Amino acid sequence: MNIAVVIAVIAGLVSAVGWLVNYLLSSKAALKRQRLISRLAHIEAQLKQLYGPLAFFIIEGRASALDLISTFGRTPFTTGEELSTQELSQWLFWVDNDFMPRNAAIQALLSGNSHLIDGESIPGSYIEFLDHYNSWRVTHLRWKQEGFEYSWHSKIIWPEAFAKDVMDTFQALKKEHARLIGLVERS
Repeated sequence: MNIAVVIAVIAGLVSAVGWLVNYLLSSKAALKRQRLISRLAHIEAQLKQLYGPLAFFIIEGRASALDLISTFGRTPFTTGEELSTQELSQWLFWVDNDFMPRNAAIQALLSGNSHLIDGESIPGSYIEFLDHYNSWRVTHLRWKQEGFEYSWHSKIIWPEAFAKDVMDTFQALKKEHARLIGLVERS
């Protein structure tokens, strides 16, 4: 066989193998970059549509609760004391204009964005929040519509674990978001 033909065939094979290796490495890098971009987009949706608003409501609710405690000079319903007529009026104003609307907004966020809840299932504290809100909403609505008296608060206390879980997840997602942005920019 002619040596020139053998050299040409070997050169062609080396070029083809080099092209194939380069193609495979480029495809793998592109696939990795696309996965990072997809993960980043999902986290951005979680932060924008669910955990950002939830965190805001939690922060806002804590500040509002402190304002209420300041107004009352104590935490209502924890001492076992009955509320005076004036205190009950203040309390119901807060319930109708602050607590219930915020809790309704939280419930709407959770039900409308359940696909964005972090993890494989709905956390127990989220269920506790829904139980807290729903039991109170129904009895309060019954009082408003039928005059049915009740204890003026939810039978289930506000689940602090819910607030903690939301804020912990929000912080973890913010951290992961920043990390992924750095990885995408470097890739």
